[in-house]
Amino acid sequence: MPATPLALPALHASHGGCWLRPAEGETRAVGKGEAIMAAADTPRLILNAPLVAARLGYPDLSGLDLLELFAFIHPARFVVPTPKGLAHALGLPEAETDDAVPGLLQEAAGALLATCESDGWEEREGAWSALQSLARLRWPWAQVLAPHIRRPDRAEKWLFSRLPEWEEAPERPQPAQVTLADEEIEARLDRLTGDGAERREGQRDYARNAARIFGPRQSRHAPNLLLSQAGTGIGKTLGYLAPASLWAERAQGTVWVSTYTKNLQRQLRRESRRAFPEAEGKGEPARVVVRKGRENYLCLLNLEDALQGGFGGRAAILAQLVARWAAYSRDGDMIGGDLPGWLGTLFRNRAVRSLTDQRGECVYAGCPHYRKCFIERAARASAQADLVIANHALVMINAARGRDPAQRPTRIIFDEGHHLFDAADSTFAAALTGAETIELRRWIVGPERGTRGRRRGLSARLADVASYDEAGARAIAAALEAAQALPSDGWLQRLHDGAPSGPIEALLGAVRAIAYARDESGGQEAGYGIETEAAQLDGNFMELAGQAQLALAALRHPLIRLGVRLDALLEDPPDWLDGPDSNFGGRARIEGARHSLAWRIDTLSAWEALLERIGGASGEGEVESRFVDWLAVDRSDAREYDVGIQRRWLDPTQPLAQVVLEPAHGVMLTSATLCERGPAGEDWQTAIARSGAAHLETAPMLASADSPFDYASQAEVLIVTDVKRGDIPALAGAYARLIEAAQGGVLGLFTAIRRLRAVHGRIVDRLARAGLPLYAQHVDPIDTGTLVDIFRDDPRASLLGTDALRDGVDVPGHSLRCVVMEQVPWPKPSILHRARRAANGGSAYDDRIIRARLAQGFGRLIRGKDDRGHFIVLSAAFPSRLLSAFPPGTPVLRLTLDEALQRVAASVCLSGEPRLHEPAGQDEG
Repeated sequence: MPATPLALPALHASHGGCWLRPAEGETRAVGKGEAIMAAADTPRLILNAPLVAARLGYPDLSGLDLLELFAFIHPARFVVPTPKGLAHALGLPEAETDDAVPGLLQEAAGALLATCESDGWEEREGAWSALQSLARLRWPWAQVLAPHIRRPDRAEKWLFSRLPEWEEAPERPQPAQVTLADEEIEARLDRLTGDGAERREGQRDYARNAARIFGPRQSRHAPNLLLSQAGTGIGKTLGYLAPASLWAERAQGTVWVSTYTKNLQRQLRRESRRAFPEAEGKGEPARVVVRKGRENYLCLLNLEDALQGGFGGRAAILAQLVARWAAYSRDGDMIGGDLPGWLGTLFRNRAVRSLTDQRGECVYAGCPHYRKCFIERAARASAQADLVIANHALVMINAARGRDPAQRPTRIIFDEGHHLFDAADSTFAAALTGAETIELRRWIVGPERGTRGRRRGLSARLADVASYDEAGARAIAAALEAAQALPSDGWLQRLHDGAPSGPIEALLGAVRAIAYARDESGGQEAGYGIETEAAQLDGNFMELAGQAQLALAALRHPLIRLGVRLDALLEDPPDWLDGPDSNFGGRARIEGARHSLAWRIDTLSAWEALLERIGGASGEGEVESRFVDWLAVDRSDAREYDVGIQRRWLDPTQPLAQVVLEPAHGVMLTSATLCERGPAGEDWQTAIARSGAAHLETAPMLASADSPFDYASQAEVLIVTDVKRGDIPALAGAYARLIEAAQGGVLGLFTAIRRLRAVHGRIVDRLARAGLPLYAQHVDPIDTGTLVDIFRDDPRASLLGTDALRDGVDVPGHSLRCVVMEQVPWPKPSILHRARRAANGGSAYDDRIIRARLAQGFGRLIRGKDDRGHFIVLSAAFPSRLLSAFPPGTPVLRLTLDEALQRVAASVCLSGEPRLHEPAGQDEG
């Protein structure tokens, strides 16, 4: 029996207009002014308040947001935050038009309240207690919900009592040395793909090649390294999971599968259930574990502080909803996990980040929730797992400074392997900046006057060490004194005022002054960050750099002495550490502090080396060949947020090879765009250079599997030649007409946020009036993952975005039928790019980057054998040498915008399914 709609007024606003519906009566269209007045007068049922507020131009909008109600009733459950998505999640009919949405909101609210009264409500436990807390916080939904949630017969457990504890497990023995036979691999692949599945020889070849990395390693520092090109549609995920699961089963070892994007991590979690069917079983260790950086997980101590008064206002309501989620979450992953991505935007994303494990805050075994910690649970589970799903950066960090060398990854599959270079570039970088140095100060000193929070400095974290060990106490005191030289709160304003405090701030002030004086990028006027090379620096700068270097050394030395004392305590522990009367986790806490200490010492050493090299390079302009250094002022919309000196490896695959590849036994890099395609066919030189293979003693194995898709009939590349570069009105008009011709389903890719916003602002209302919703990164108050979910869910929607949407977005079927690039994706002419360009062939280096970006963008278009679509580049002068970016046989046409519109419109059948006509005689592909 359908639930009774909730008799409360409802409001819906889109770029196509505004609609109000009273508690009882008919929906009517209204202007923005009336909608704002109605919302301000009486709380209304709304869906996604920040988005409605943006549509109305009324940032103070408040009301009864159904997303908040959904998050309370169904924590850790997925819903696309649109009227259509909400209808699907609740089993209600869709609203066919905008004017039907207010009625749908009333029906949805009624359905959710009916769930609360149902005996089958799966998330009932803890709801009544949470509602009492939310009522005290004056949550708008509390009074509405109260009559529908009955008081439990017994008192409900507090969240921190309900969460299970992790248990210690014996160390896993090293894996057995096994060799996988082709017949076994094929049998496992058949099992994973299922009965009746089409037999794909390309996938079988791919799986057999993937198995080669699991053979016994023949010599130290020489892993079995495979570079494997896998055309889109080959089925690479199951292709490598087949030998990986077989090896893990027979060798009793752990395989790490690493991705670059969160989207692929979610996909891997789903598909791994086929290869590891017991992954969801209870009682036994999880066979599949997802690992992310600490900053992705909910910190239970932060949550407890927030629930007990650390948060106020709307943020306190968020904390209660997060507590509801934590009780039902699979793994406590707040960023890309089962916490709805839209929940943070309903409140403040900063509040969500405040609930994660911030740098320097964790007290490890000193935390009362240590045995229930999501982070510690994931770390321990990964040591016992058959498959660990991680990201490239975490794999590198774990290899470089993992706490237990025996748990560092030795069999690794890098999916999205074409991004390994970029991940290494970030991971092995050094940045001596205000933001980094103040974080170090906070870790050492702890809370200072006027600051809030539970962050504890070295003195509090190691108070028992200081009271027991005199040398350790002196080292802590010396570190606290030396840390006063680091920037403190208000450092950025002092730089603006020309009144830096201490040697590091003085250096940062000089960095800022020189960056502004020398910058010629045009970024100052545009509001972007600015930079200048760290060369030809004057004597005053060099003196400031020398003083800063001495200050950093003065801090590093006592930290080293403290580390020595902690090592001595661990080797010869006193009774209070390991004795029968010791505090629980004393050893684990000291080990955690020692690990964190080593990381900070390494960071200080890198900063000192950076300053020493700048001193040596000054005057003569000499540049040490391994590194690229520059001075930078980071800005967003003309607002400065960081200042400092940046250092990158000219070739970051050097540390990648040394730290990650050499210690491993087997490594696979795989991607649809791993290797170049030249006039003579596949060219592996770039892939080898960007993988780190060139720095190993043995040559890598190479393999390639072509895509099964028929690109000649499934896709067309259209190069539009009459949209002038830099003409924003013409660019916006082209996007609007292409979206109209395609009837939505367009992914627009931009190289500059400013142009994206300009185009969006010019066309969004026009398209909305035609029933074609348009969403945009950097415009709509929605996280990127949720934007993609919305786009995937609505075939008439279109989405504009930047780099994050060019890769790792999987939207198969009719929802994505046209990809439009605003121009050729030229590399940003940064100092780092200039140095790498000079070292790697000049313009040929640029061309490789552009072809890779085009190939990645084109790869979004055809995701299944039934997909059809157009890839469009708005470029009057598209170089022919870049055409090899597209799969062989793909038709390529140069034509005017009007001609492109005709081809796009002709491919849209009356049924809504796309159809491509035979290409005309302008084929250059």
